[in-house]
This record gives sequence, structure tokens and C-alpha cells, in this order.
Amino acid sequence: MPAVAQDSDGLDTLELPGISNYAPPHDIRPLASRNASSVTLSAQLVEEGEEVARGMIWRIFKPETDSQGKLPLVASAQGGTSVFELEPGSYLVHASYGRAGATKRISVGREPQRENFVLNAGGLKLDAIAADGGRIPPDKLRFAIYEGGSEDDSDRALILPDVQPNTVVRLRSGIYHIVSTYGSVNAVIRSDIRVEAAKLTEATVEHHAAEITLKLVRESGGEAIADTSWSVINEAGEPVKESVGAFAPMVLADGQYTAIAKNRERIYQMDFTIEPGLNREIEVIASEAAALDPESID
Repeated sequence: MPAVAQDSDGLDTLELPGISNYAPPHDIRPLASRNASSVTLSAQLVEEGEEVARGMIWRIFKPETDSQGKLPLVASAQGGTSVFELEPGSYLVHASYGRAGATKRISVGREPQRENFVLNAGGLKLDAIAADGGRIPPDKLRFAIYEGGSEDDSDRALILPDVQPNTVVRLRSGIYHIVSTYGSVNAVIRSDIRVEAAKLTEATVEHHAAEITLKLVRESGGEAIADTSWSVINEAGEPVKESVGAFAPMVLADGQYTAIAKNRERIYQMDFTIEPGLNREIEVIASEAAALDPESID
């Protein structure tokens, strides 16, 4: 009988050790003995689909906890279909395929046997572009994957943080909430995406943002003034970014902003607009017209 993710029989309440898709366990198999039986484990993405040939992590546990309250690991392997030599008895088998998995209780007898797992899993590959269709540098783009089905973001369970673009993530079929972050300030796009079993879902979001670099200069086209403290506030008067240096690079969502630069007890300010996809340098001129009274700044 195939096993399905979130098996019944109380297995979904078991606290199995965490599984990492990036640090799979070493191949651990018990030595064969005269009493051991051959157990073949295989998995499919969907019912009656082809067997998964690679990317599986198999872990076999004794069903009784040890003195530390943990399930003893009997054997593990990675790859596709795997064969284990196990002593007769009861075991818990966990099949992991990325972030998709299934747990099944098996009873090993004297005869060879085969156990199949149906994972109901698919793949998700994420990317993003700028509003003008331009490519966003991968090192400035990250994704987070949350459980879907909730209207309240605080109720969503985080599944994977810091996912790099164009990385295939293996997930159970279902709806997921995706958060795409361009830069580190406020360029954030949220969307719900459905992952289908045995399919690779590719999704590209569009960021309405731009990369800018602020610099304080004495005249247009002049050298940036060092030791400058920067503060950027949005249209609602909320601070969104602070930094120190001659240059203040950042990615901002489209909208209206005010840049405030402080250098040697002098404070200058300038309003500016972010247009989607328009990457540029923005100069704040250190002139009397742009200067502010320091006592007027909280």
C-alpha cells in the first residue's frame, strides 16, 4: 500500500529530527545478518507516476524513543530507490524530497518486501525582473516561501527563507505565499503561487523599484563629500533607510522620498522621486537653499 504525505495512524504528530535539503545525512546501513530481510523503498511524485530516480533522502527509525526522548536512527541513504537489510520488527520510515515528505510505519518480516511512497510533490523556480523588463542582479534578489491559505501574514508559517533566484525548490503540491525582496529596504512583492504535483512551476514577479546612489556634492557633478550621514524618509514621513558614507546606495520602491544629509553639523535635504527601473545617482547639493536648521530636526 503506498504511503501518502501526512499519513494517518498518528504519524503526523511524531517529532522526527529535522531534515535539511542542503546537508543530507551520510549513507548509514546496518550490516546484514542471517535474520535480516531485504526492504526496498521507492517513491513517486504522483500516484502511478515514475519512480523518483534522485534527490530522495531515506531515514529509518526505531519507533520507540531512547532515554533522551529521540527516535534512534537505524539507517539512512540518499538517491532514488534504495534497498536496506533490516532485522524483523517495526520501523518508522521517513521519505524526504526537498521540503516534501511522507512518513510510514512498516513491519519487517522474514521475506523481502517493497514499500512505495506517494509524495504529491512538485518543483518551484522563482525569479524577478524590473518594471522595464531589465534583469535584476541575483545578489540583490531573495525570496521567502510561506504556507498559503491565510489572510493574515502573521499566521503564515515560514517554510524556506533566503531562496536564491532560479533555484528549484521541491515542495508538496498546494498554494504557497511568496515574498520577493529586491535590495534590503522596501522593494517587496507578495504573491500566491500554486505548485502542482509532478510539475515544475516557474514564476517571475515584477518589481516596481530602482537602484539609486545618494551623494552630497558642493556643485552639480562634483566629488561626493565624505563622512556624510544619510536618512531617507518616505511620503508618510517614516524613515526607511539610514547610512553613513560619501555614497549611499540602496534599492527603493517607486514613490516620493526625502533625502536628509548631515555633514559637519550642517544638514541638507532634497525631495526626489523613484521611477520603476530608472537606476541613477541622485545629487544633494550642499547649498544654502538645501540647508536646514539642525534644531528643526528631531
